[in-house]
Amino acid sequence: MSAAEMPEDMPGNMTDGFHLVVEALKLNGVDTIFGVAGIPITDLLRLAQAEGIRYLGFRHEQSAGNAAAIAGFLTQKPGICMTVSAPGFLNGMVALANATTNCFPMIMISGSSDRAIVDLEQGDYEELDQLNAARPYAKAAYRINRPQDIGVGIARAIRAAVSGRPGGVYLDLTAEVLGSALDVATARKSLVKVVDPALPQPPAPEAIARAIELLASAQRPLAILGKGAAYAQADQEIRSFIETTGIPFLPMSMAKGLLPDDHPQSAAAARSYAIGNADVVLLAGARLNWLLSHGRPPLWSEATRFVQIDILPTEIDSNRAIAAPVVGDIKSAFATLNATIKPGQIKRQAAWMDEIGRRKQQNIERMAARLNADPSPMNFSSALRAVRNALATHPDVYIVNEGANTLDFARNIIDMSVPRHRLDSGTWGVMGIGMGYAIGAAAVTGKPVIAIEGDSAFGFSGMEIETICRYGLPVVTIIFNNNGVYRGDPAGSAYSPTGLLRDARYDKIIEAFGGAGYHVTDTPGLTKALSDALASGKPALINAVIDPTAGTESGHIQSLNPRSAVTQRT
Repeated sequence: MSAAEMPEDMPGNMTDGFHLVVEALKLNGVDTIFGVAGIPITDLLRLAQAEGIRYLGFRHEQSAGNAAAIAGFLTQKPGICMTVSAPGFLNGMVALANATTNCFPMIMISGSSDRAIVDLEQGDYEELDQLNAARPYAKAAYRINRPQDIGVGIARAIRAAVSGRPGGVYLDLTAEVLGSALDVATARKSLVKVVDPALPQPPAPEAIARAIELLASAQRPLAILGKGAAYAQADQEIRSFIETTGIPFLPMSMAKGLLPDDHPQSAAAARSYAIGNADVVLLAGARLNWLLSHGRPPLWSEATRFVQIDILPTEIDSNRAIAAPVVGDIKSAFATLNATIKPGQIKRQAAWMDEIGRRKQQNIERMAARLNADPSPMNFSSALRAVRNALATHPDVYIVNEGANTLDFARNIIDMSVPRHRLDSGTWGVMGIGMGYAIGAAAVTGKPVIAIEGDSAFGFSGMEIETICRYGLPVVTIIFNNNGVYRGDPAGSAYSPTGLLRDARYDKIIEAFGGAGYHVTDTPGLTKALSDALASGKPALINAVIDPTAGTESGHIQSLNPRSAVTQRT
C-alpha cells in the first residue's frame, strides 16, 4: 500500500479508508476524477492527485457529474465524479439521473455523515440519507460502512455501471469509513480488480434468423441508429451491414457520424417521409421514446413492423409490438447479422431509395436557400453556416450542443463524419450539460472541443469557463446571443419570463479568467473568430450576436409545451 500522506501517528503496518479508495481506483484503471472538494473528501482528492490520478476540480457538482458521464460514454469505462455530502450530493444527483436515463456509465462517489446520527435523525452536519435518496435515480446504489469492504464496493459499482445497459451508479462513503484504520495485509487482500465487467452478450441464433427474414421481406426498410449504437463502438460492423444491405439509415442526434452525414444511404434529410413510409424498421441502440414519437401515429404507420436490437430485454415491446426482438450487445448483434446474411438475401429497394433521394434533394435545396441568406443581424441558420465553414477542415473536433433553437438548428446544419463526436442533451433534453460535457470530452480525448450554446443554456454552467481556463483546455464556447430563452424581448419593453439581459457581453467573462474573448456580429467575423480560436488551441469564448427575434418558443418541440388559452388569444 502507498504511504503517501499517511498520518504521522499511523503505525507502519496500518492504512486507512482514504488510501484504500485510491488504491482500489488505481487498481481498476481509473486515471481521472471530476469533482468538487469539501468535507469529508478533501483529503481523498489530495491523496488521489498525489498518487497520480488526474483531478479536475469544478465550480458546481452538476457539471462535474456531467463531465464524468460523457467521459463514460466516450471511453466505455465509468467516469468518476466525487462530491461532498448532502447539498453537494444533491447538486450531483441531476447529472447522475441524466447519466442513468442516457445510459452513460458513471459512478458518483459522495462522502456522507455519521450513519448512527443520520439514522436517528439527530441533526448531524449535512445530515441526509443519501443512499435512499439516490436509489430511484441510479442504476444501482451502494454504501460502504467498513474499510475492508472498500475494494468490493468499488468493484460492484464499476460492474454495475458498465454491464448490460450502462448507467449511473451511486457509491456512498461515510466519513467514518474514510478515516478508519486497517492493517496493511488485510487491506491488500480486500482489493478487487474487476475482470471483464461488460462481457459480450451475443444474441440467440433464432433471433438473428427472424430479424433477417423480416428485413428480407421489406419493400421499404429503414435502419434507425441511436446513441446506444454509437456507444457500442461497433462502427465497422454497423457500416458493413448498412452498405452491404443497401438499407437507408437515419441517425439519432448522438449517433451522427457512425456513417458520414453525406453518405448516399442517409435518410436524415427526408426523416419524416422515411419514418412515415417504412414498412420494416431496424432499431439499433435507439428507443421508441418521445424522440421517436413513441412509435405511434401520426408520424408512424400502424402497419410498420420492427426489428429491435437492445441489450435490455424489458425494452422490447415498451411502446410498440416488436416483431423481431434481438436481445444482445450491438457489436455482437451486427457481427452475427453480417456473418449470417446470405449474398443478395436482403435486396436493395431501388424505388424506395430513389424516392428518399428525391425528397432529400428537395429539403436540401430548401435548407440551402436559408443557409445562403446573410441577414443582419445574424439568425441561427446564417450563424451556423459560418460555424460549419470554419469546421470544414476540422473533422476531429468534438461538438457539444445545447439550447432550444440552438440545438435544433445545429443538429440539422452541422454535419458529422466521425462517430461519437456530437454530444448533446440527449434523452431528457436537459439544459446545463454544456460546459461539463466539453470539459469531460477535452479531458479524456485531448482533442479540441466546440460547445455551441444558446445564451440561456450557457447560464446553467457558465462559471465552468473558469475551470476550462484553469486547466488550459482546448475548448471554444460559442454563445448564440439573442437576449433570451427562445428569443429576446422587444427593445424598451419590460423583461418577460423568457427575456435575458440585452446586449450581454459574455466574451468578457472568459477574458477575466485569462482566455480569449471574441465579440462578433456578422458571419465573416464568426468564421474568422472560430478559425483563430481553433488554431490557438487555447480556451476561448465567442459571443455571437444574433437577431433577438430569431427562434421559436420551445424550438422543434412546441407540441410538448402546453399554452394558455388566454396567451393564445392575446
